[in-house]
Amino acid sequence: MEDQEKILAFMREQAYHPMTVRELEEAFGIKDSATFKELVKTLNALEASGEVIRTRANRYGVPEKMNLVRGRLQSHPKGFGFVIPETQGAEDVYVHANDMNGALHGDTVLVRVEKEAGGNRLEGQIIRIVERGMKQVVGTFKDETYYAFVIPDEKRLGKDIFIPKEAYNGAVDGHKVVVNIVRYPEGRVNPEGEVIEILGHKNDPGVDILSIIRKFNLPEAFPEDVLAEAEAAPDEISEEEISGRRDLRERMMVTIDGADAKDLDDAVSLERLPNGNLRLGVHIADVSYYVREKSQLDNEAYRRGTSVYLVDRVIPMLPHRLSNGICSLNPQVDRLTISCDMEMDANGNTVKYDIFLSVIRTDERMTYADVRSILEDKDEALTQKYSRLVPMFEDMKELALKLRKKRMQRGAIDFDFREAKIYVDEEGTPTEIGFRTRSIAEQIIEEFMLAANETVAEHFHWMKQPFMYRIHEDPNAEKLMAFMEFITNFGYSIRGKGNSVHPRALQQLLEEVKGTPEEIIISTVMLRSMKQARYDAESLGHYGLSTEFYTHFTSPIRRYPDLIVHRRIREWIELGDQISEKRLEYWAEQMPVIAEHASQRERLAVDAERETDDLKKAEFMLERVGEEFEGVISSVTSFGIFVELPNTIEGLVHVSFLTDDYYHYHEKMFALVGERTGKQYRIGDVVEVRVANVNVDERTIDFEIVGMPKAGFRGSRERTPRVIDGRGGDRKPTRGKQDRSRTGRPDRPGKPDRQKDKKHPAEIRQKYKDRRKAEGNKPPRRAGTGKASNGEEVLPIGAGEGDTPAKRQKGFWEDLVKSKKKNRKNVASQAKRKRR
Repeated sequence: MEDQEKILAFMREQAYHPMTVRELEEAFGIKDSATFKELVKTLNALEASGEVIRTRANRYGVPEKMNLVRGRLQSHPKGFGFVIPETQGAEDVYVHANDMNGALHGDTVLVRVEKEAGGNRLEGQIIRIVERGMKQVVGTFKDETYYAFVIPDEKRLGKDIFIPKEAYNGAVDGHKVVVNIVRYPEGRVNPEGEVIEILGHKNDPGVDILSIIRKFNLPEAFPEDVLAEAEAAPDEISEEEISGRRDLRERMMVTIDGADAKDLDDAVSLERLPNGNLRLGVHIADVSYYVREKSQLDNEAYRRGTSVYLVDRVIPMLPHRLSNGICSLNPQVDRLTISCDMEMDANGNTVKYDIFLSVIRTDERMTYADVRSILEDKDEALTQKYSRLVPMFEDMKELALKLRKKRMQRGAIDFDFREAKIYVDEEGTPTEIGFRTRSIAEQIIEEFMLAANETVAEHFHWMKQPFMYRIHEDPNAEKLMAFMEFITNFGYSIRGKGNSVHPRALQQLLEEVKGTPEEIIISTVMLRSMKQARYDAESLGHYGLSTEFYTHFTSPIRRYPDLIVHRRIREWIELGDQISEKRLEYWAEQMPVIAEHASQRERLAVDAERETDDLKKAEFMLERVGEEFEGVISSVTSFGIFVELPNTIEGLVHVSFLTDDYYHYHEKMFALVGERTGKQYRIGDVVEVRVANVNVDERTIDFEIVGMPKAGFRGSRERTPRVIDGRGGDRKPTRGKQDRSRTGRPDRPGKPDRQKDKKHPAEIRQKYKDRRKAEGNKPPRRAGTGKASNGEEVLPIGAGEGDTPAKRQKGFWEDLVKSKKKNRKNVASQAKRKRR
């Protein structure tokens, strides 16, 4: 590792130019063969990982000095993709479908930046696949008799997986399967795989969620050695474990969680001090005491990164033996905790704090609903039942409102979006979609946890020790400027430019638009201009909370970064300044790695949770096709508008369904504007929609605007066409369904249906034979439909005295040749005019 870092640091120097192995040997002063072999081995390892590039001339250099970018490929179902650089802050690189060179979604690749695409966007070509991101694929098995394909659930993969007959392993048509890729694509050839697991038929209950679990590679069952460690944990706290901890068992405290929560990892207490201040206590389960560093439990918790909350189940970070047992702060039992006491004055300012190991015993396990009923509804029965706790709840409400007001004044941004809660039956069928409430009870816990997180983060920042922080970087300057330009359409403006805009100004804007028709559109576009929060080893501040110091300290049962924070707190409490330099160096090296891994696992969990929600929402709307709803436009794109219903379900009105005009997308206005009518569809507009189609496999819902003309010829006004038949008058228009055998195609009145009237060649030949046979027995037929105006009969062309079949045939060919020459002359003259 040290040799690799030494070589990379040398190659990243400004004066470095690509060198051969011999030149590197001289540069490092290598004299013996053993050290030279180590150099070659290290170079090969760096080349295999993509950190070093070897040119065609066998010279080595780092990618960034060779106009190369190393990153992860994020593909689009249409074939193109973007390479997300590993370097923080670097710009994404667009890759055309023809420049993928066999790379698939999720691969780690090296891309050569060749030019700028549209605007300032970088465009490049993938020159090397460093590491394959997908080794297993979940999809639907499609049997083709002699071979099969698996259609991946991950549409961004872009290609079906070919399965030879001998690799079916019991799978049949319609099965959801897990496929191991044995051969990756080359050129236009599909990847090849073998079935390694059959999840069940795609229509079986529970298989849909199980497929998503396998798709995101979420671990379900814990390994046996991990479960064995968990089983070794005690059921009760011993007196020996309590020694050395601050005893808070006599302090009044409660847990406040949802009614269905089982892992209770935070308790709160509040008491008035003799000086009139309040002492707020936030007590978090001491998970680090039971999950020791580098144990099997710790390794598994690191691998999982976070608990994942799906619609019908929870995939926990720790076994239930710990999360629901000895680590859960159940009422009336002793539990080990790490506490953060904060003394606050009348304005909610923290004037003193203390962080320490403790032992607690909570008085009650309160729910959000009960606390809300006590504080807001003044429920008499609950007030009497918890009479001893009610005064503390009243003080908690008062303090929480002060903390929130103070946070808003300093500029924290508060997005008040509704969050859906999907209820399913035993078979996983969605039965109801509700909302997660955000009452005073939720606000109490939210404000108290924020205060503890900020206090702990600031404490370790000033100690200048390696630590884990939760950061939210300033918005991208271009996106923020685009947002500032956008809100001028509604008559609002913000002072400042780019990143110099203080979050207080954005929060004031949200308060200004609250309750107005444009509230949804402005808050949505503002959120999209923000960056994602993530974990980092440096304290870079939290833009959304408008604070310089922030961490995650309050949920070690379900988040690995919180467990790391507890581990660092424990070391500081137990060792203080006696911690060794070697240990500090270890943490300084490991913190960025843990932070990056935790951020990736968090994003993956969010994607999995969002996909299960989308799946169940699609299933919920499957029974409501044809029903009409009132919704709000939540997003506008060039291909249509997304409409969100009051139950948070979102569907697409494709632009092809907007049949009353041609619509053009105006990016700065976030609107589709009609070309002729000027009609606009913008974010926040209220529209009535009808459910047109639901695709559960794709997790998509299609809407159509109620009252929109049916799809057909754009611009038509459904008026009856006026048909001219060439007989000196107008035909009466026909309505409704027409007889195609007489009047032509019903959708094109007056036009003969040539396809239907077309006869077989044998019928045509027989018709002419019959006609020639009849000509020998019958007089010549009259041309036309009656007599001429002078009373003379109109005879066929060429008919007259001495008319014979031979003469008629000769006359026919003469007329034909003349007409051909005439047409050729006209064509030639047109071509000449065109050349001139």
